[in-house]
Amino acid sequence: MSNVDAVVIGSGPNGLVAAATLADAGWDVAVVEAQPTPGGAVKSAELVPGFTSDLFSAFYPLSTVSPALRGLDLESHGLRWSHAPHALGHARSAADEDAPVIHPDHADTAADLERRQPGDGVAWTALVEQWHDIKEPLLSTLFSPFPPVRGPSRLLRQLGTAESLRLARFLLLPARRMAHELFRGEAARLLLLDAMHADAPPDAPVSGVMGYILTMLAQDGGYPVPVGGAGALSAAMVRRAEHAGAHFHYGDAVTGIEVRSGRAVGARTVSGVHYTARRAVIADVSAPALYGSLLPEHAVPARVRADLEHFEWDTPVLKVNYALSQKIPWRSPSLSGAGTVHLGADDNGLVHWMADLTTGTIPTSPFLLFGQMTTADPTRSPEGTESAWAYTHLPRDITDDASADLLAARVDDVLEAHAPGFAERIVGRVVQRPSDLEAADANLVGGAVNGGTAQLHQQLIFRPGPGTSRSETPVQGLYLGSASAHPGGGVHGVSGLNAARAALGEDGPRGWLRRRTSRAVTDLLSKGPIP
Repeated sequence: MSNVDAVVIGSGPNGLVAAATLADAGWDVAVVEAQPTPGGAVKSAELVPGFTSDLFSAFYPLSTVSPALRGLDLESHGLRWSHAPHALGHARSAADEDAPVIHPDHADTAADLERRQPGDGVAWTALVEQWHDIKEPLLSTLFSPFPPVRGPSRLLRQLGTAESLRLARFLLLPARRMAHELFRGEAARLLLLDAMHADAPPDAPVSGVMGYILTMLAQDGGYPVPVGGAGALSAAMVRRAEHAGAHFHYGDAVTGIEVRSGRAVGARTVSGVHYTARRAVIADVSAPALYGSLLPEHAVPARVRADLEHFEWDTPVLKVNYALSQKIPWRSPSLSGAGTVHLGADDNGLVHWMADLTTGTIPTSPFLLFGQMTTADPTRSPEGTESAWAYTHLPRDITDDASADLLAARVDDVLEAHAPGFAERIVGRVVQRPSDLEAADANLVGGAVNGGTAQLHQQLIFRPGPGTSRSETPVQGLYLGSASAHPGGGVHGVSGLNAARAALGEDGPRGWLRRRTSRAVTDLLSKGPIP
């Protein structure tokens, strides 16, 4: 038996942030991880000797602007960042020999877009200037516990009522509509449709906001990668948490959370170890796992349990890792310096691709997110070679290995079409199917990497369910600190930070107010529909 102040279940980035935050406050923290190594979906390995592959996430624009990660000063614990010459490129078709890219200097990006379509360069410059004006309060709004207060208040003071309303409308736009309102040419539109590898249809409300943020982050600071592989980011976070005093226990899955008199008091593991939590339990696990299997049935209000029956996962991911003997022979030379490359669909093609996923059709020509990792970080493979990967989606509920292998073959075809001779340079190829992703990280259910759909009906006050958008749960002393909680997926650690801060606040003299507010909401929802 181990007696600690807090038990953190899971050592993904959210769990690591929570552990470091609580340990910084002087709490005795035990982090319990089912896998033999830490990191969750932030890991790397040599799948092919001499070639470092990121097993899940790879580029980290949100990490470098996240208050959760910036506050840890990970650079003092060994983390170093690297950048590709260009953050992002998007080939409009397999025949595209002049694909647009985002240059490090926004003036160069604007000049290139102006060359392609008069007026689009001016519009790009205006967009970047708008971003610089609203970046801090907008990110504060995104990363604050829901409902955010300071960010929106600052935006209102800064912009005034009329411009704030215009901004609100802009951020609510579907991605396709946003791109068409801003630009006349396809090149600029495609650079903005940066979030379309997620599961939000481009014609769905609010689907544009992540494309806008990610594209502006690409222009503002590029898409950084950790030197040495994604695992270097997790390793730095572990060192930071250990430096603060947290203790890690690997290879032992938590099988249940103990609840007494409405309060979480500990956790037990598959090996029989029992951890007593004097103050808090932080769960860096999916919401369905927390409410459906880790908690005893009596601890979860019936209405909350019923709401979680409607929890929707994001679309399954298929990932193909490549070790290449030479650099990629792109038809478009501009793509050779891009760390992230989008392939397989133009503006209309993105709509058709999403329609395939929506209707349960395995795409014949899938849209790909492609990473040139050695281009972004030369330590990933020998000089003159390339460690790379392609990432795409299967339709929901199609996660069998045969379908995944069929789609992986089509991924190869798309790459060969955009870079003739690509196949001849492959010296190693490893496919990660949805089943492989879930086996490596139980939070990636069916290959879903976002912790649940990014669509509006499961974001903000609806994430993971109606009225459960904060990290507090119906069980006192238990906090949800995973991608299933607001603000959702992405390697930013904010969900873990929010959970840790809630635990610290609830434990303090003002905690009674937070507890009473949270319980009141839960009690209201547990009563079911209001007559």
